[in-house]
Amino acid sequence: MAQPATPDVPLQTRIIDDKSPICIPFILSQLAAHRQRHPSGTRPFIIGLNGLQGVGKTTLVRALAETLQNREGLPTLVVSIDDFYLTHADQLALAAAHPDNALVQYRGEPGTHDIPLLTTFLTSLLSPDPSPPPIPIPSYSKPLHSGLGDRLPPSQWPVLPAPPACLLIEGWLVGFRALPPSEIEALWRDPASRTLHRHKLEHLLFVNECLRGYDVLTDALDAFVHVDAEELGFVYEWRAEQERRLREETGEGMSEEMVGRFVDGYFPAYEMYVEGVRAGVFKRGEGREGRQLRVVVGRDRGVRWKEVI
Repeated sequence: MAQPATPDVPLQTRIIDDKSPICIPFILSQLAAHRQRHPSGTRPFIIGLNGLQGVGKTTLVRALAETLQNREGLPTLVVSIDDFYLTHADQLALAAAHPDNALVQYRGEPGTHDIPLLTTFLTSLLSPDPSPPPIPIPSYSKPLHSGLGDRLPPSQWPVLPAPPACLLIEGWLVGFRALPPSEIEALWRDPASRTLHRHKLEHLLFVNECLRGYDVLTDALDAFVHVDAEELGFVYEWRAEQERRLREETGEGMSEEMVGRFVDGYFPAYEMYVEGVRAGVFKRGEGREGRQLRVVVGRDRGVRWKEVI
């Protein structure tokens, strides 16, 4: 994971962690409820965390994991949805099969993850076997293939000797659920859309259909934290700040124009699915009300308000 901001980072790019004091008590309360539901202690407590890129998610993930691991004494595993991206070869094959669909030419959008691999991983964690076999943890390297990325070979994956007590899985699309095709079309036709109109409706529907496979993760969650923003467009500014800092420190980094194109690549999913996350990722009538925390931040990444859903 990326390192937290250091003291010499310019003020406008520092991330002050005012989210952990809100999120940690919520997660601990959900952990207590989970222990009551599963007194045997054999089922891992699974937390999903969704946050806009650049919002300070890494700092929050670290704080949550350290609390569970050190304060509660619970073996805790943190994984990213990014580690379940398709292999480079499979991503190239997907792009070639849909050459005019810009949404799947590179990793990022729903459809560019290996759902069977994710399913196998979750099944291993949730196995009722009292003596389960070691669990390999997939690992993905984004710098490979000149930045196109690739999954590392299984021989280089870390291996868990047993399921952890807690699993925290984070990512910008964790918790997204597919919409009825009619809703996708309505969003596509909305003149207020920032990026959807740039794509064919059939391409958006393809991504939407792929997203149904991700329910295997969302349905397994015991608690969910959503770090939201007052305006989704902040993600463009936050990413631009990160790249400016990178250019100042290393001489490398995306230009402002490149940042715009980069964020445009995954912004369609924000436009389609964030409202669903805001409304609640857990299905109604399942008895999982109150297990989602939404924390809304402003342009400075500071918390403005929160709600439990």
